[in-house]
Amino acid sequence: AAYSAPLLLMGESGTDREQLARVVHQSGPSSAGPFVVVDSRTLREDNAAATLLGVDASQPGRVEQARNGTLFLGDIEDMPESTQRLLSGLLESGRFVRSGGDASPLETRIISSARPSIVNRVQAEDFRRDLYAQLSVLMVRVPSLRDYAEDVPELLRHYVDVLTETEGLRFRRFSVAAQNRLRNYPWPDNNRELRNLTRRFLLNSGAEEIG
Repeated sequence: AAYSAPLLLMGESGTDREQLARVVHQSGPSSAGPFVVVDSRTLREDNAAATLLGVDASQPGRVEQARNGTLFLGDIEDMPESTQRLLSGLLESGRFVRSGGDASPLETRIISSARPSIVNRVQAEDFRRDLYAQLSVLMVRVPSLRDYAEDVPELLRHYVDVLTETEGLRFRRFSVAAQNRLRNYPWPDNNRELRNLTRRFLLNSGAEEIG
């Protein structure tokens, strides 16, 4: 967190990589700055430049919005080649130019996320090797939920507390047997699946204890 170099969070879908990026941002020297999220799947050839670099002073791009803070690029493996080229040039020069404007220094930390399959895409030249190298100066591998299944009971309690507080759902608790059953489940969609399952149980009427 103490460094400004680009950071790549590598992990399966549903592993809360954006939440980890927020923790890194909040723990670093730019924590008082903005945290701006960009879903790479929304960056198309016809809108990537305007989205990232902006149009004019009244319509700044995400890079400028994240100045003195963090720009989080989610699921970069879904980024089209034209956007990859744009972003690579931006990182190479360390400066950005919005339409009709002057060059400004890139005063933004870039944190991105990707699924492990991006390595195969780089090797197959389906993703720019230079951009991958630029974004992964620092890398953290985010474990899947099945790799720390012993934490499932604690996560269940956490999601129950969060959902009852933020969504007004009825409080229910999981029995020890239910916790053990869920701890042995493989969780293919990781934390997102656990959170959604917890919400589903809380929405269903029934006894206070989930068996």
